[in-house]
Amino acid sequence: MLTRALLPRLAGRLLGFGAVLAAGTAGAVTAPMLVVDVDSGKVIYSQGATDPWYPASITKLMTTYVALDMVRQGRASMDQLLTISEAAAAEPPSKMGFKPGTQLTLDNALKIIMVKSANDVAWAIGENLGGSIDGFAGLMNDTAQRLGMRDSRWTNPNGLPDPRQWTSARDMAILGRALLRDFPENRDLFSISAIQFGRAVMPNHNGLLGRYAGVDGMKTGFICSGGFNVVASANRNGRRIITVVMGQPSARERDLKAADLFDYGFGQSTFGWGGQTLNDMPASANATPPDMRPYICDKRRPMPTDSDSSALTASAAAAGANADNANAQLMAAGAPPSSALAFATMNSAALRNRALPPRAPLQPVLVWTGRDPAESAIAAADEAAPVKPARVRVAKPQKPAPSRAIAATGATVPQPKLLARQKPAAPASASAFASTGPATAVIAESKGHKAAKPAAKAARDGTKDVKTAKPAPKAEAKPAQKTAAKATARKKDD
Repeated sequence: MLTRALLPRLAGRLLGFGAVLAAGTAGAVTAPMLVVDVDSGKVIYSQGATDPWYPASITKLMTTYVALDMVRQGRASMDQLLTISEAAAAEPPSKMGFKPGTQLTLDNALKIIMVKSANDVAWAIGENLGGSIDGFAGLMNDTAQRLGMRDSRWTNPNGLPDPRQWTSARDMAILGRALLRDFPENRDLFSISAIQFGRAVMPNHNGLLGRYAGVDGMKTGFICSGGFNVVASANRNGRRIITVVMGQPSARERDLKAADLFDYGFGQSTFGWGGQTLNDMPASANATPPDMRPYICDKRRPMPTDSDSSALTASAAAAGANADNANAQLMAAGAPPSSALAFATMNSAALRNRALPPRAPLQPVLVWTGRDPAESAIAAADEAAPVKPARVRVAKPQKPAPSRAIAATGATVPQPKLLARQKPAAPASASAFASTGPATAVIAESKGHKAAKPAAKAARDGTKDVKTAKPAPKAEAKPAQKTAAKATARKKDD
């Protein structure tokens, strides 16, 4: 039984333990957010911006920078063909599903990974440009160090889960600025609203494109361990801003919070940013990224996808209410004095009734396999060709027309229907070989001739065949007549 002296001590221990848990939980799930001016590199707003985080498919921005840098150095070209290996084809979705051996240009490959976020194509880029995935990962890490991305570690080019691969919101803002600064001729690569491959049109996963005024890139990403991430750029009245949002529980909330952060960033005067730049930001106290899987991929709900989900039904919203309340406690953050920023840092429960406007009409960009669209069309036709023509080729040889043509040449190839018509020839052949027995009473044709079987069967069964039976008695009568004539002659001689 507890004494009064022990109660305060136990209560203190419990409160202390609860505080540690709360601090650990809050530190583990602080969703990184960052708003930065592109031209100056000045930080407009930041939250957990240097904390390590699993990048998911925003990794493909790093893959794209390395590829474009190799093209700039003359070590690769946008027209060079990349080959899909068996390892690339085996990568899990999102993917194009190309078969091993398929080839496509680097230019089309970059468009595909920026819009469709295809893991198989990103893997092929790494293998073909780096010689191997490890070789390309080495190029990614070298490039990151050169750009000043001190929080990043790369092991693959597509961002699929790997506990050794992580980055930070700060590093992704540095990378976004570098892409826009170093490759201005390739800026359109990040603003493609959709791609068209054959008859299939695939919209960009970036739900801000065509829905928030001024947004012109860049890339989204999602894995259970990292949540929903986005690196987005927007241009308004000559000012360009990059916003990074990571660790959100859905694509919808990620997009809404990014839009609110853009509102806040464009509403701030350049004089109110302070002097902090991306390079001045202090390092994080966290050594490794948190695992968001228990909060993002709840087994009680359908698996989330990296696409806009603003059209949620009322029942779906009600089903996720409990999870939203849990996220509200885990992801709560103090809101600075700004309505837009307050919305951006609010939990999912407060955002449930909000939505971005409908997306503008898509403007698909054509992509293809091979060197040009014509080669892609030929390859597609060849792949589909064996299905229908195969039936025609099997049926044609069974028609009688080829047999007549061969018979007209006098060839001795077995022609069943022709032999059936040539009835006068059959008895002559049969009588010529009658003395050798029924087993050889067939036309001397190739083995297995079916037209001669009825004649052989008739000989074995003893069935009457006027045309084959009559010549036999004549052949036997001639010797008998000769013998009688000789006997008569002898009698006369005697």
